[in-house]
Amino acid sequence: MLKRLSDTYLPTSPALLVIGVVVLIPIAWLFALSFVDAGIFSLVHYERVLFSGTYIGIFITTLLISVYVTVLAAVLGYPIAYFIYMLPRRAAKIALFFVMLPLWTSVLVRTISWLILFQRRGPINETLQFLQIVERPLQLNSTMLAATVGMTHIVLPLFVMPTLNAMRQVDKGLLTAAASLGARDFRRFWSVFFPLTTPGVIAGSLLVFIYSLGFYITPQILGGGKIVTVSMKVAENATMYSEWGASSSLAVVLLVATLVPVALLALINQRRRSKKRGL
Repeated sequence: MLKRLSDTYLPTSPALLVIGVVVLIPIAWLFALSFVDAGIFSLVHYERVLFSGTYIGIFITTLLISVYVTVLAAVLGYPIAYFIYMLPRRAAKIALFFVMLPLWTSVLVRTISWLILFQRRGPINETLQFLQIVERPLQLNSTMLAATVGMTHIVLPLFVMPTLNAMRQVDKGLLTAAASLGARDFRRFWSVFFPLTTPGVIAGSLLVFIYSLGFYITPQILGGGKIVTVSMKVAENATMYSEWGASSSLAVVLLVATLVPVALLALINQRRRSKKRGL
């Protein structure tokens, strides 16, 4: 038993040590600071976070924009993943390269690009006016729409990759069997193919949602100060007011909000495996 444990954990002990120093210790210190006010133990920071109308509004805004981004990423990402799945292998590699290409570009650069596109004299407004869809330039920057679109562009590959991986694991023999039983293309897709890809959809949606909860740069720039998320408030409390306890309590609550969907997904997967074993 001891030999098995040593063979398993001894080679990874340096990496575990680094993770403990770089990740776990700062989180523990953050957690401790959230219970300190004026040098003594206090729950005042959590009372402010949980019962203040301002903070509740910030959390609602963060959750809403994360849900919007997740839904939009799913609506756009699934057809993209399916399109890549249907391509020949060489063409699929090229298409996948272009999907992953934005990840090689700085988030700040991509955000500034959307800021330019959304300007009153930017390409989007100029095109809408040229087509006579609108008479005056629309106010696109400093809106929830701008922040949602910019964030979706950044996280879209995070949805496409697990969804595409799930699609590639579908047994094509099942689709052939459904066709032999008289199922048309749409019926085969909706009744056979799509349900088998839901694990990838759920994984991609979870990745996008968690990533969106912690966004800072994109809503800060495209929101123009009108959209305030939890991460922005954490930075404001720490840098402008030096309220480390308030910042820590916000960060802890955001961390818990991030872990909840992960725990729920793990519980659902565990129950599914238990049912399969029972069968």
